[in-house]
Amino acid sequence: MRDPMHEPVWRQALAGSQMLFVAFGALVLMPLITGMDPNVALFTAGLGTLIFQWVTKGQVPVFLASSFAFIAPILAAKADFGLPATLGGLVAAGFVYMLLSAAVKLKGTGFIDRLLPPVVIGPVIMSIGLGLAPVAANMAMGKAGDASAQLVPYDTALMISLPALLTTLLVAVLGRGIFRLVPILAGVAVGYGLSIALGVVDFAAVNAAPWLAVPNFVAPELHWGAILFMLPVAIAPAIEHIGDVLAIGTVTGKNYVKKPGLHRTLLGDGLATSAAGLFGGPPNTTYSEVTGAVMLTRNFNPKVMMWAAAIAIVLAFIGKFGAALQSIPVPVMGGILCLLFGSIAVVGLNTLIRHQIDLSEARNLVIVAVTLVFGIGGMVIGAGEVSLKGISLCGVIAILLNLLLPGGAGWRSKALSEEA
Repeated sequence: MRDPMHEPVWRQALAGSQMLFVAFGALVLMPLITGMDPNVALFTAGLGTLIFQWVTKGQVPVFLASSFAFIAPILAAKADFGLPATLGGLVAAGFVYMLLSAAVKLKGTGFIDRLLPPVVIGPVIMSIGLGLAPVAANMAMGKAGDASAQLVPYDTALMISLPALLTTLLVAVLGRGIFRLVPILAGVAVGYGLSIALGVVDFAAVNAAPWLAVPNFVAPELHWGAILFMLPVAIAPAIEHIGDVLAIGTVTGKNYVKKPGLHRTLLGDGLATSAAGLFGGPPNTTYSEVTGAVMLTRNFNPKVMMWAAAIAIVLAFIGKFGAALQSIPVPVMGGILCLLFGSIAVVGLNTLIRHQIDLSEARNLVIVAVTLVFGIGGMVIGAGEVSLKGISLCGVIAILLNLLLPGGAGWRSKALSEEA
């Protein structure tokens, strides 16, 4: 039987391109939604993955790319502080991972279970998905995400967004093999084809773009308001990271919590997120789609992920490629996001169900209820630069309620207990 760990270089490169193909849809969709440059996102995903592999000594077969958990905070922060200040906040968010890494190194994984139990993480993740629901619906109807403008006529938009959504659903449910892992790409392909047929796509920017071009890098700015807004947001994806590390360990049959260590994987993810912010890209996170591809192909060689990263960096410098991505009309993304944002909310709901959180208990009910209303309802605490709202506010509130309300006996993740 062929050993994936000792494949020839050309096979590794081919496998790497397949992994990038699986990650590609979500990777570029996130910057397109938030108004960032998809070429920069490709560059920072490649750079972040290489940083992660360096920190973890090339032992974990994961690929890092754009995190959907940061969409709502980025949209809100851009409106309030501008893109450079938002990027400064994202650089700071990477330090949350680094602090968690240091704490895990010093104290082990137990404190994470006590500080961030499922009753905290579940409603925060639900708030991320449900808070974005209006953005998806507006885009599916041809509007800007905040409904400030009608970008594509309503009837035309539905003729694009609904088939794109249906295609994504069908591929996700009925797809087999590698095709089951690329429902977003399938939805984009169908939606983009319909957009061209209906005359919605403008190719002027694609024709004008050069073949080779340096991505539109943006430098971050130090702004304490944006930093305070963004720091708590990193809590949910940091916990998601732990779940992904456990998942890839289950697939490969290795204990990555012990070797290279959860502290190293958290540090790698944090450095990748901060590096992305320094160049103007979206924050990075480990991609479960790629974990699915690893399980399907049984190719556990981390060098494959380095090839995927290198290919992403090369694509980032193809100007026409980025221009073509930016020509994708709003309804195409809106249709697919109706599924994706709902899926994020379901992940949070499943966190509560899987850990059998009893919502008939007053303590649990209070934490979940207040977290959801603060996260989705637009609650703001503070004024000017020193204020919290949205996902950042509900994350802080959920943690404080869990720490302050009596009756919290602490929680120990079975998975982490077994891995420790």
